[in-house]
Amino acid sequence: MHRSFKRTIFATGVLAYMASGGALAQGAPRNFPQNPETAASIQQNLKNIKMPPGFKIDLYAMVPGARAIAVDPTTGTAYIGTRKNAVWVLHDDGNGKVSQVTEFSPATGFKDPNGVCFAPDGTLFVVELNRILSFSNPGSATPTQKDVVPQGQLIPVGDEAYNHGARVCRVGPEGKLYVAVGQHYNVLPPEKYDAYYKEGMGAIVRYNQNGSGREIYAHGIRNSVGLDFNPKDKTLWFTDNQTDTLGDDRPPGELNRATKAGQDFGYPFYGGGHDRTVEYQDKTPPAGVIFPQVNLPPHAADLGMSFYEGASFPKKYAGGIFDAEHGSWVRKHPLGARIMFAHLKPDGTAAGIEVFASGWLTPDGQYKGRPVDVEPMKDGSLLVSDDFASAVYRISYVGK
Repeated sequence: MHRSFKRTIFATGVLAYMASGGALAQGAPRNFPQNPETAASIQQNLKNIKMPPGFKIDLYAMVPGARAIAVDPTTGTAYIGTRKNAVWVLHDDGNGKVSQVTEFSPATGFKDPNGVCFAPDGTLFVVELNRILSFSNPGSATPTQKDVVPQGQLIPVGDEAYNHGARVCRVGPEGKLYVAVGQHYNVLPPEKYDAYYKEGMGAIVRYNQNGSGREIYAHGIRNSVGLDFNPKDKTLWFTDNQTDTLGDDRPPGELNRATKAGQDFGYPFYGGGHDRTVEYQDKTPPAGVIFPQVNLPPHAADLGMSFYEGASFPKKYAGGIFDAEHGSWVRKHPLGARIMFAHLKPDGTAAGIEVFASGWLTPDGQYKGRPVDVEPMKDGSLLVSDDFASAVYRISYVGK
């Protein structure tokens, strides 16, 4: 059943896109048609989503392969990264509805532009598999494009791989650009450990916004596809997807907190949480390994995360973390495809985690959607991307 649902969404959207003249053309921005029949099917599916009382979820836009979300702090416009060759712009009509979805800067020739993030002045950064670009005035007809990190200089070209190649980024409180760089192995071969450590593969790196001053901020990370800064204490939090071969119920995924530069989060000596990997079980881990703030459900694939600073949700959500579970692919019994919420203590550490939104995974283990990222809007609502349904949803609070 889920396969036919996916085929319908994919075929309808792609055929409409090609009919618009845009599948492979270069030049002017192209629109992605918002097919009413497909939209109605997605909206019908959202009736199965369970959330706390007072919350409402709606289809915000159909976006092919929707992944990372970035909201322009100067205009409130959402930009959507993908693992294909396009970044999409969602044009809101001002009433919580998207009137048009257009391709951003098609002449750039994007390659796997998963990571999108903004600086406070409205500069857009796009992080590809092995390149970082910036765009000043992205909402204009002629944004100014710069190569922040040229093609082939984010990671060694010989280590380019689609697996674990979805980059994400954030601009930190001091103005530096932070990028999560996954390494493409399930467990990094021991003979490659020293080289990858030196290169910042399986790490979070940071740059000045012009691409200078590269530093490895955090080591010991397998594949992080979500990070954000706590606006209160400026610490960096990130999700990490962990080793696949230790069983259905181990190891846990991770929600981590970096309080300073130079910390090591344990991979590949630890496959997730305190669970050691077979390949490194006889090797001594680095001193002072930082263990997770929260052990996340095993293999649920927690990806994008954001701190909630809005005022429209109930007070319990203020200052907490929303994160998107993409859903497992190796468990015998699938798990995930949910939006989770983590509470924080007054001292800034995690108090616990709970399910906020679920229903994209049916009781018989079929996916109807797979959340990828979450990002608050300026009005306090929460956007959720879904690359399975090629959609972006909007969660709002309408009261009890």
